[in-house]
Amino acid sequence: MTMTQEDVRPDGTASRRRVLAAGGAVVAGAGAGGLLATNAVAEAAPAGTADSTSTTGEVCYRLTSESIEGPYYIDADKLRTNVTEGKPGIRLALNIKVIDSETCRPLRNAAVDIWHCDALGVYSGYESTGSGGGSGGGPTGGPTDSPTDTPTGGPGGGGGGGGHQEPTDDTRYLRGTWRTDHQGRVRFQTVLPGWYQGRAVHIHTKVHVGGAWTEGGYEGGHTCHTGQFYFEEEAVLAAAELTPYSTSTVTRVTLTEDMLYDQSGATGGLLTLHYDKRRIGRGVRAFITVGVDPDATHDGDDGGFPGGGSPAPSPSATA
Repeated sequence: MTMTQEDVRPDGTASRRRVLAAGGAVVAGAGAGGLLATNAVAEAAPAGTADSTSTTGEVCYRLTSESIEGPYYIDADKLRTNVTEGKPGIRLALNIKVIDSETCRPLRNAAVDIWHCDALGVYSGYESTGSGGGSGGGPTGGPTDSPTDTPTGGPGGGGGGGGHQEPTDDTRYLRGTWRTDHQGRVRFQTVLPGWYQGRAVHIHTKVHVGGAWTEGGYEGGHTCHTGQFYFEEEAVLAAAELTPYSTSTVTRVTLTEDMLYDQSGATGGLLTLHYDKRRIGRGVRAFITVGVDPDATHDGDDGGFPGGGSPAPSPSATA
């Protein structure tokens, strides 16, 4: 998809990392010993909210947990913020802020990918691997233990982690890539994902830096973060009462049972959700701040399972 000059301002310069020396830590006197708060200021907003790293009163996040890429990543060929393509489901406004986890500074002009399954557990580009329609849903082919093919190009190149599979069709719903603004923010319009065998409800993401926005899109650079976003159980249970989610016959894995979520809250990718508990069908707003090391490369091969273990056998264990 071609982007107009109005849509994207080309910026071919690589992000410059600013590392704070240990002596630059903030020290607040608290009694005789004082209190050392490295790279932090007091009175921060609650972690995981959209305002938790804004202007004054911000706290630098720890690095957001890395995760595997999974088999269903497709290179950024859909540069857009609205990824719904008419797919049914509860409307979700996904608000992401990307910051340098060490300096708290927002990352401008980073390319952020998201991709996830539809309300019945099917990924676009891989419809033949899942039946959908509430009759089982979700990917069933299952990734191999190692990548079967090298992903083709895209921002920062391809990763692996879970065994990449080549797309089986040309559908591309619920996938998109867009740039962060001067505050490090990007917002996607999508739908609340459903679930499939072996995984809790989640959204995949990648952050690419060091590249250039051109009329043809985003080129070059590297992937500094590969992760997944998760939803609180209360919201998932509420959504499961509504169609099309209620038509799924797949046994759902809860957040505490998920093999990839590390149970660390916002650091592990848990979204902060705003919605009417009695009327979730009206839509959900989700917020998260993603702390990254812009100098690092995380294509999705180094994100492991909590505790260093391996997943239990499942057809879609690493999706």
